Amino acid sequence: MHPSVNLPCMKLPLTLLFSVLLSTCAPAQTPVNAPTLDELETARLNHQRQAMLVLGGWAVGNIGLGLALRERSSGSSRRFHEMNAIWNVVNLGIAGIGYLTLGEAAPTALAGWQENQGFQKILLFNAGLDVGYVLGGLYLMERSRRPDADGDRLQGYGRSIILQGGFLFLFDLVNFAIASGRDDDYAAMFGRVNDGIGLLLTF
Repeated sequence: MHPSVNLPCMKLPLTLLFSVLLSTCAPAQTPVNAPTLDELETARLNHQRQAMLVLGGWAVGNIGLGLALRERSSGSSRRFHEMNAIWNVVNLGIAGIGYLTLGEAAPTALAGWQENQGFQKILLFNAGLDVGYVLGGLYLMERSRRPDADGDRLQGYGRSIILQGGFLFLFDLVNFAIASGRDDDYAAMFGRVNDGIGLLLTF
């Protein structure tokens, strides 16, 4: 005698299994409140534009203040303000070029994601350089202690480079965090899943 089979009890497990198997090929669903491509691109371009304005503002402030305080200072302080002004001439040039050469909105989500990734890579590369600047400033300050060294110049320049490198490091990391926050929104538009295969369960 064969045991009886309760078909209704088997229906739910089979349905779940079938749904799981089918869902491995199902596209990820876009959240209801997900931003549109136009909104993402507007946010990306506005962010990059504002970042260049912040860098430019820092540069202008350092140049103006550095030149003014240089004339009123002496010793290592004079060299500190001097280097602040010199260093930020370069920053001002970078900010100006970055602002003026900012591209247009990307035509596709993939292109926008690639632009956003490229910006992040630049920021991370620059953050590495910033660490080098700080270390270089520390080296100059250490070298200023030598009897035969131009102590005021090395100490002042070293302090300035540490300050500028520290600011740029924070600037790059903050902007990287902001830019990376858009990655998932871009990825959702073209089915990119960062952690492997997406699984969508349908009941």
